Amino acid sequence: MSLLYGETVTLVRAPTKVDKYGNPTSERDWSNAERWSYHGLMVQPDGSSEAVGDRSTVITGWRLITPKGRDFPALATDRVEWDGLTLAVDGEVGRFKVRGQVHHIEARLKKVSG
Repeated sequence: MSLLYGETVTLVRAPTKVDKYGNPTSERDWSNAERWSYHGLMVQPDGSSEAVGDRSTVITGWRLITPKGRDFPALATDRVEWDGLTLAVDGEVGRFKVRGQVHHIEARLKKVSG
């Protein structure tokens, strides 16, 4: 394994909550989330932004990349735990294919503070 792909991350997926009438909602139930660990991935810094005003906000980004031939089954609604941080998957996950086979995966991750 390359030194570039030495990170372990935990994929966190939460079911949706159910309202008082038994109907599914779009709100996630993070207290009942499932977790899966993945080894041999790369996580790199991917920029940040700040907003000031009534409430200061800092959005810090990372990019998760898999080695050639490896999938990472993240969805836009998932979270990732890495290096003591809980990060949200930011948008759809990029699944790069060559001749119909997964070449590698890239996922943008973000943490919003403030």
